[in-house]
Amino acid sequence: MDRTAPLAARRTEGAGPVRTPGTPPTPPARGTDRAGAVVYDPSPARESLHVRAAQVLDGNWTGTSTVPSRGLYPHQWSWDSAFIAIGLRHLSAARAQTELETLLGAQWADGRIPHIVFNPSVPLDAYFPSPDFWRSTTAGRAAGAPRTVQTSGIVQPPVHALAAWLVHRADPALSRARGFLPRVHPRLAAWHRYLLHRRDLGGGGLVSVVHPWEQGMDNSPAWDAPLSRITPAPARSFRRADLDHGASEDRPTDLDYGRYVRLAADYRDGGYADGAGGFAVEDPAFNALLILSEHALARMARELGATGTARHARAQRLTTALVERLWDPAEGMFFCRDLRAPGRRAGARMPGADPRTPGTGDVVPGAGALVPERGVSGLVPLLLPTLPREIAAALVRTLHGPHFGLGGPARLVPSYDLLGEAFDPHRYWRGPAWFNTGWLLERGLRTHGEEEAADALRRDLLETADASDFAEYVDPYTGEGCGARGFGWTAALALDLLHHHPRPRGAANRGDSFTGNGVSPQATGTFE
Repeated sequence: MDRTAPLAARRTEGAGPVRTPGTPPTPPARGTDRAGAVVYDPSPARESLHVRAAQVLDGNWTGTSTVPSRGLYPHQWSWDSAFIAIGLRHLSAARAQTELETLLGAQWADGRIPHIVFNPSVPLDAYFPSPDFWRSTTAGRAAGAPRTVQTSGIVQPPVHALAAWLVHRADPALSRARGFLPRVHPRLAAWHRYLLHRRDLGGGGLVSVVHPWEQGMDNSPAWDAPLSRITPAPARSFRRADLDHGASEDRPTDLDYGRYVRLAADYRDGGYADGAGGFAVEDPAFNALLILSEHALARMARELGATGTARHARAQRLTTALVERLWDPAEGMFFCRDLRAPGRRAGARMPGADPRTPGTGDVVPGAGALVPERGVSGLVPLLLPTLPREIAAALVRTLHGPHFGLGGPARLVPSYDLLGEAFDPHRYWRGPAWFNTGWLLERGLRTHGEEEAADALRRDLLETADASDFAEYVDPYTGEGCGARGFGWTAALALDLLHHHPRPRGAANRGDSFTGNGVSPQATGTFE
């Protein structure tokens, strides 16, 4: 159990009306869960949100990095550390720099940043898959895994260059004195080279993930069809440590977990070579974060005396590829592309056909098919500064529409379609709202001038982080906390939102959503 706060009382099973698939659930009243129990208790006697968020990060600090939570996640996670550094920069720019430097110290020679860096002082049975499963120092030898630290062999979304740039901007004098950018820039550039050169498995310019854990939204219904082709590992071959810390009805099923284990084991047994596995998906959020981080690398290059022009140009090419391969104009959002599904060339569809189905053009190896599941990943590209205006406007409409309900029935942005048959407000990535995706969308709304909607989302994110004791994720309707409490990125991103002061209504231009300096993101690539 997480030491920073006890897990919340479980929801009452069977509470609430039965829902017919395809119809929206009836949300409980604000401030109560489905059983009618009080969820929000913003007691005035409690310490300030800022102080308590700082206490969470201090409690999760190991001396060189920050764990997501002391119980369920006792090691260093890749994209967690990036988000945590973004919040830590407001407390200690030096500690935020150390956070990223520790992670980059475990980088493989081929450029990949592993999704877990294991703490050798943590018992092997505290988390699964543990270091003896991944065998990075032996199975990863050909790919250049480090010899002195144990890691996993898969990756997570590339938020790191964005985090490094924001950490530099928090205290440029300290950053320059420590040589922070000169040390991290080459490693981040190698990370992007790995993704762009080794992971363009579809040949269309976008990066693919080879395991659901790499995309970060582990249990999304978008993975159900691609995973259905994977033979699960026998249940007796592994023990799930996650069920020691959370209710089984909130976690992935044993069947899904067996498929996760099989995929990871096959990747390991293949020496962590890319391209041969049975799972390869182009994901909109993963690629959008890569694009954003390309813009950040361009800013770093300028700081270090180069032009950064090539990076901005690459970011624009990736944005074009993202639209061409994953955008669905009829649905007003982006979808994942399953490269292992039978597919036809993009855009070739029967007139009047469902735009998410494969087309009628020539079959193209690696073209794959769009996955007809609406997940929050398909909204994250709203972050992109050079996204065509009509696409940005469509994403805002979808965000506020019936499938995601922001500003209507949903308090926070759900991770999955409110009307989808697989929707569950409490099961991991199949409906609950997460603070990192909420933070990304708040930034995206500001990038495209939607200040009023961004202000409302910011307010609800802060209130929910406060009331849920910085929960890992929450019911999107009520804000009832799920998973771990005292969760690292929830506290860190709450700090970042607290330090971001929205501009007065009627400000002259759309501001830089990451530095708040009022510079047009179309001209700067979202960074000052």
